[in-house]
Amino acid sequence: MTPFGARLRELRAQRGVTLKDLAAALQVSAAYLSALEHGQRGKPSAGLVHQVNEFFGLIWDDAEELARLARQSHPRVVLDTSGLAPEITDFANRLAREIRHLTPEAAARMEAELDRLPKGKR
Repeated sequence: MTPFGARLRELRAQRGVTLKDLAAALQVSAAYLSALEHGQRGKPSAGLVHQVNEFFGLIWDDAEELARLARQSHPRVVLDTSGLAPEITDFANRLAREIRHLTPEAAARMEAELDRLPKGKR
């Protein structure tokens, strides 16, 4: 599941909206929305994010948060380590192999470590 998919599912549950009803309102298939929620489709378009914001009445910070989650929701990420230290390439490859075994807590710890990098290094 992607961050956008998780939030979309959460919004639907909070408001009691079925996948079928949301799909009809957005003029997309329920299968497409289900695939988005489960991370089986690429990140949603800006237009679809806007439609979801309008459907759920999200404004300001909530709407921007949904757009941010959409930008971070591509389920197939590609890392280019050309020109970097061999240790970086090794780490990227190991992460690719092990990511399915990573717990949410471990991912949060790794993200916190990345947040500690100097701004120019991010």
